[in-house]
Amino acid sequence: MADRLTAIGMMSGTSIDGVDAAILATDGEDRVEPGPVLHLPYDRELKIWIRRAIKAALEGRDGAAEIGKAAGEVTAVHVAAVEALLEKAGLKRADIDVIGFHGQTILHRPSRDPSVHGRTWQIGDGAVLARETRIDVVSDFRLADVAAGGEGAPFAPIYHRALVAAMAPPPDHAVGVINLGGVANITYVPKDARGVDLMAFDCGPGNGLIDEWVELKTGEHMDKDGALALSGVIHEDSLRMMLLAPYLRRTPPKSLDRYDFKLEYVKKLTPADGAATLTAFTAACIHQSEKFLPEPVGEWIVCGGGRHNPALMNALQERLDAPVCVAEEAGWRGDDLEAECFAYLAVRSLRKLPLSYPKTTRTPAPTHGGVFHRAEV
Repeated sequence: MADRLTAIGMMSGTSIDGVDAAILATDGEDRVEPGPVLHLPYDRELKIWIRRAIKAALEGRDGAAEIGKAAGEVTAVHVAAVEALLEKAGLKRADIDVIGFHGQTILHRPSRDPSVHGRTWQIGDGAVLARETRIDVVSDFRLADVAAGGEGAPFAPIYHRALVAAMAPPPDHAVGVINLGGVANITYVPKDARGVDLMAFDCGPGNGLIDEWVELKTGEHMDKDGALALSGVIHEDSLRMMLLAPYLRRTPPKSLDRYDFKLEYVKKLTPADGAATLTAFTAACIHQSEKFLPEPVGEWIVCGGGRHNPALMNALQERLDAPVCVAEEAGWRGDDLEAECFAYLAVRSLRKLPLSYPKTTRTPAPTHGGVFHRAEV
């Protein structure tokens, strides 16, 4: 049995709210022992720079100054997050074996043609992070998968498998894990699953469209407690039109960019009705995804920020064919799973274990990944 390592995992998602950092002791396989966590918010100025960088990337301006500026600032915030987490945990640098650094995604364009490779771009400098923290870093987890012909996402399935395996008692049925971030994705974990048995894919928008709509109509960054959606009416005609999106018919594995779905079918609705309809759309996309699974799941476990939205959780309960619970009810830390995941993946990368699989990202074979940056001692 491999010895466990202690890793810091760091994730900054498409919601652009800040850095989540988590300590995890793991062997990169079935042993997972979560430790202290920390969230360091992005300030308003950095959010503006990141949005400018995303705009430049979407427009094909790869060398734009705003991308370089955002990348430097993102790296600096991650350095600060490591320092703050070590202080909070009462640990020294020498206590940490590796940092898993995801970086901030500014572009994710998986190829729709198997003969043409897609592109994924996470900004942040792993070498600078290693130098400044004096801890070894693994970064650029997705690049090898995309270079091999994979979709580059989702990357949490192998960690979901480890969490399911660690449940006591182990489930005697397949488990579905729903992650509600800017995009919604699911992991199908069969009973006694190995990595190659996993199936995962992006279903459709998670919180992304709802957040965009609420900010457009109210100036708020999210539909807090689902209040706006709960006060509105679902427009079934708009919902039916949105459910005609070609992506929803594509056979998985498949992945999305947060900006692949638009607001055109709700733009004439009231703020409340638009929120209700978009919330129903997220749940309906996940429900439609059930048809792609090899067998029905016995339970759904929901993680990601969307699990805090009662309107969205109600919609999932109504539409899905098995019981739905939030991560905490399964003994997981729902706000910290993605950060924990990149700690876990960093250890797997060091141990030359696969990070992605044919039925999770469409990579042709189990694929290793991550770029290693050795810290200067």
